[in-house]
Formats: sequence, structure tokens, C-alpha cells
Amino acid sequence: MKHLNMLLAVTAMSLCAAPLLAAPAYVEKAIADSNRPDADKARDENRKPAAMLAFAGIKPGSVVVDLLPGGGYFTRIFAKAVEPNGRVYAYFGTQYDARLKGQGKDPDMQFTDLKKVYKNLGVIHGPLPQFVTPEPVDVVWTSLNYHDMHNKSYAMDVNEVNKAIFKSLKPGGYYIVLDHSAAESSGDDVTETLHRIKASTVKKEAEAAGFKLVAEGKDLHYATDDGTKRVFENDVRGRTNQFMLKFQKPR
Repeated sequence: MKHLNMLLAVTAMSLCAAPLLAAPAYVEKAIADSNRPDADKARDENRKPAAMLAFAGIKPGSVVVDLLPGGGYFTRIFAKAVEPNGRVYAYFGTQYDARLKGQGKDPDMQFTDLKKVYKNLGVIHGPLPQFVTPEPVDVVWTSLNYHDMHNKSYAMDVNEVNKAIFKSLKPGGYYIVLDHSAAESSGDDVTETLHRIKASTVKKEAEAAGFKLVAEGKDLHYATDDGTKRVFENDVRGRTNQFMLKFQKPR
């Protein structure tokens, strides 16, 4: 028994001393991409892009949709990571068209600069409930935007969006939803008041569309955020507790 205990102790020490596995070369290349703005790179510590790529299963050859891509933080990383044969589609909904036109911008000309840099990037612009892609895709990803689809300004049926995404995915494809986590005791209006959403709400809605929940990530869990503050408050901004949900379209 003494020898067994000693062996277990030595094994435990070895495991603790073992170096962490390095990220695959394509992940390191995507994150180190010189075309990424410095402002994006400064957010890497909190957004953990290497862990996000691993969680989503995005790799060379993947066909990925970055749904509601914002400024393109993940769009750039995805476009580089899926090279040389993969493709990325940045999907812009029409809900902000009026605002963009008021700023003198053409909603149909978004990410024209990125398309010049990333030749495998396409842009789709259309109503979210009629979500559709030029080809069946491996991954549909949305980060910190799912809660917005519940807001009055979007004026849409989230269930229709999820059903349309389901149709566009390949059998076995993944629907990845990351968002600011709301306390489970929150009311439904938390999407507008705090810009958060309950993980249970997303699970219920995605599963109603036919998806199966296959994984939940903890890389963006911050115990210092209890889900009751607006995401823009200084003490949680950039470090909100976020859920990571990975749904799969059955094969």
C-alpha cells in the first residue's frame, strides 16, 4: 500500500508539472495575424480566441458563418484559421439598415475592406428570420448578440431564426452561442435592461428548433460577475460571465 501511495503521489506531481499543450499551428497563425488591429489583440486575454476555436471545432477547411459579427473580431480569426480551403461568411442582419443609412453608410457594402484582405470571406446581408447561406455550412457562430434578437428593436421571432440556421447547417454541423449570462432568477426583459440572457432560455429555444446540446464551455466563466449588472458597468465590462453553448444538428 505504501508503494502504491508513493506511485500515485509521483504520478500526480508529474501531471501537475506537465506543460500545457500548445495550440495547433493554424490557431497560433490566426491569432498572430498581422492584419488584426491592435485593439482586437488587446482583447485576446479576455475573449480567449484559441479556446473558442477549439470549442467550436473550427479548423482548416471549415465553412463558417459569423452571425452578427460586429467589428469583425472573430471574423478575421476565422478567415485565417480555415485557410487554405475553408470559407467564412459574415452575416449582417437588416435590423440596423436604417441606422447605417442615417450615418451615410451603405448596408450592402459592409466589410468591403476585410474582403480585400481575406479572399475567403463573403458577406451576406438579409433579414435574420430568412437566414440562408450559399452552401451548407459546418459552423454557425454568434457571440454576445443572441440576446439582442429578443429586443423590441429587432422585431423578430427568434424561433424562426433558429429554424433557418438549422436548415443551413450540414448534418452534424454546429451552432455555437456565446453570450453574457443572466442570473436564472432574471425576468425576460433582462435582454434589454442588462444586455444579458439566461442560458436556459437559449437552450430551450435552440432545442425547439431541432438542435441537440452537446457541450458547455467554462473558459469564459468569471465568478466575480453574478449576472445582475449591466454589461457596460466598469467593474464587469470586458469580463462578464459568459456561457458557451455548443448545439449540433443531428446527422
